[in-house]
Amino acid sequence: MTVLKAEDMHCEKCVERISKAMDKAELNYKVSLEDKTVTIDGCENCVAKAREIMDDLGFDTEVVA
Repeated sequence: MTVLKAEDMHCEKCVERISKAMDKAELNYKVSLEDKTVTIDGCENCVAKAREIMDDLGFDTEVVA
């Protein structure tokens, strides 16, 4: 699993937008508003796709685990 930190995730609307995009891409993920993270369960390509999605949505991400 890979954890992406998204410091600019501030509200449930952010979580909703992220979840909708991740579902559409058929990624296995978990969003935590409290921790401001998105955890991706998948290969390097899945992580790269998730980071691309986050970038497209306007969220800067950093791999933290």
